[in-house]
Amino acid sequence: MVLAAEKKKTARVGLIGNPNTGKSTLFNRLTGLRQRIANYPGITVEERVGTAFAGNDPLELVDLPGAYSLSATTADERAVLDALAARSGRDELDLLICVIDPTNLERNLFLPLQAADFGLPMILVLNQWDIARKRGLNIDCDKLAERFGVPVVPISARSGEGMAKLEETIRKKLEVPSYIKPTDWNLEVEQTLNQLCETVSGLRRAEALRFLFDPRSALYGRWPDQREEIGQIVEEGRRKIAAAGLNPGPAEALIQYGRIREILADVSNQKERRAVGASESIDRLLLHRFWGSIIFVAVMWVVFQSVYSWAGPIMDGLDFLTGATQEALRPVLSGTPLLESLVVDGIVAGVGGVIIFLPQIFVLFFFIGLLEDTGYMARAAFLMDKALGWCGLNGKSFVPLLSSYACAIPGIMAARTLESRWSRTTTILMAPFMSCSARLPVYVLFIGAFVEPTYGAAAAGWTLFLLHFVGLFIAASLAWVAHRFFAPSGASPFILEMPHYKVPHLRNLLLRMWESGREFLMRAGSVILAFSVLIWALLYFPRSESVETEIHAQSVERITQALSVTSAKADELLADQESPYFAEYDNLLAAAYLENSYLGRFGQWVQPVFAPAGFDWKITVGVLSSFPARELVISTLGIIYQLGPDVDEESSGLRDQIANETWPSGPKAGMPVFTLPVVFSVLIFFCLCLQCGATVALIAKELNGWYAAGSFFGMTALAWVAAVLVYQVGTLL
Repeated sequence: MVLAAEKKKTARVGLIGNPNTGKSTLFNRLTGLRQRIANYPGITVEERVGTAFAGNDPLELVDLPGAYSLSATTADERAVLDALAARSGRDELDLLICVIDPTNLERNLFLPLQAADFGLPMILVLNQWDIARKRGLNIDCDKLAERFGVPVVPISARSGEGMAKLEETIRKKLEVPSYIKPTDWNLEVEQTLNQLCETVSGLRRAEALRFLFDPRSALYGRWPDQREEIGQIVEEGRRKIAAAGLNPGPAEALIQYGRIREILADVSNQKERRAVGASESIDRLLLHRFWGSIIFVAVMWVVFQSVYSWAGPIMDGLDFLTGATQEALRPVLSGTPLLESLVVDGIVAGVGGVIIFLPQIFVLFFFIGLLEDTGYMARAAFLMDKALGWCGLNGKSFVPLLSSYACAIPGIMAARTLESRWSRTTTILMAPFMSCSARLPVYVLFIGAFVEPTYGAAAAGWTLFLLHFVGLFIAASLAWVAHRFFAPSGASPFILEMPHYKVPHLRNLLLRMWESGREFLMRAGSVILAFSVLIWALLYFPRSESVETEIHAQSVERITQALSVTSAKADELLADQESPYFAEYDNLLAAAYLENSYLGRFGQWVQPVFAPAGFDWKITVGVLSSFPARELVISTLGIIYQLGPDVDEESSGLRDQIANETWPSGPKAGMPVFTLPVVFSVLIFFCLCLQCGATVALIAKELNGWYAAGSFFGMTALAWVAAVLVYQVGTLL
């Protein structure tokens, strides 16, 4: 009997390295479009997984987060340790590739020496070899490989130099592995490590080292029940180490760097160490307190305008495509009104509401990649660090927050570049406060209808300008409070390495754009679509026949009286799509259906809640219907005021209608609904409220559902309080 051959397991190879070593460039070079995002329980950081050498005995390549060391002080940083130890559902790594910057050998080699304690086969890759060569740096790779005991492969991931040799070495070492010999420790260290491994079931020696040398290690979160016991062993071990004459604080760094210096003795010969003069000259300009700031503002203006302007025509095209698709489907499905509305107003509109964000995401991440690849992003973060430091953020938060002025979606996604979990979370929660372009139609409608006619164009312009800073001021103040009272104690200082200036690689930029867009569709698209269909259902049902009967009877009576015709003739006019009475009837019916929908009824029911802000039931329904997307308030108001859903913020009919709207009954009967206090109450509410289902869905994906819910309800409550204050104070003035 012939047994079927067992299917060969796909080798799993990890990529590890310091930030700015070109690790992600190497990953993109090896995997191309064959990559995905892997999420594991207990962490919020993401790992990219891709297929390398597809079609020829492929390998699974795992791009681990960049790290200077394995001193995991946050849960996100623990992801690297978990990957090396094959925890949180990960499979064992068969090989570890450590990417090294040859111009910073001594510092970069600290990480592979720490990783050596995990007992994984390893290859050292000296990336950016072309830059090292231009700087006149000579490294004896054979001697370095002999002293480490593992292969050393010089490459340039950007140009492709050395990739064939790297593939050959990877395949060879998967068959015949090589290991870096772990560092020898003194007796007191070894005794403590043994005690930890005996006490904690399944604990690896490398993880025990992290407990011993990193008192604030996030690994404690993996064994919460034994936290106190582990802490006692570590404290006792550190006392023994100190008694033996070795300071346990810097002990690991001193010993590891001592070993590195021995290994590097006569390995490197740099002929022209000062070949970086041009780079330093550029930094003198770009980091200058005055000129550097001017250049930074100019660069950010280009980025912001590009996200806002370049994406605009494409977004308009996608919006037109969505509308054309809806119009094409309406006659096909007209025989079944429910199905027509579901497909056209629910599903197609929902899909359109997802894909319309893609152009902004593509443009933003193109520029983020461009700024990072050239090396300017680190300079920009340095310049903005002091400006944001007072509220607990660092300079890297500036780009996500600036991007959120165009749209919070790409801004939130841009926050992935932040290493600190606290900074990333704070930045994501601040992003929806930035006055995005979706708020602009609301601003234009109400400012154009009330501020400009009374106070002139200059006042209208200043009002529009200042509204864009309300959310920023509130968000920064809340971030300061959070930082002052809730930030983790002992937070690490902002440490930033200035990378080399490089010419960006177009292939990497395009890959980053593609990956970001695909991630948005996969992570948030389905949630946004489901949310859109839910809102459609709340606006559509219940479709009572009595509503249509009543509106039809009212319309017939109005036509017969106005034209002195029979009821039969009035019916004909209402059925004739070319007749002006048909459009009027259609708008009346749509308004009646909306008023009697579940969402309309809810709006009227909760109107007393918004009454302190000066809202009538029509404003309240408009606000509620705009929670999927702020700009929906315009079309909703068009329906409510019987003008149809096709109006926009520039519509003179809608402006006149809201300007002349009066209270129909009650103590305010006959008085204008929209006074200036009401107008500014509405504007402030839209400034601060999180009316964007896509943003809520993305926050849930990037952080978790609790953060999304807290952000949604918290911003809504804050917007309500601010609107009430504005209206009540404005009324008293």
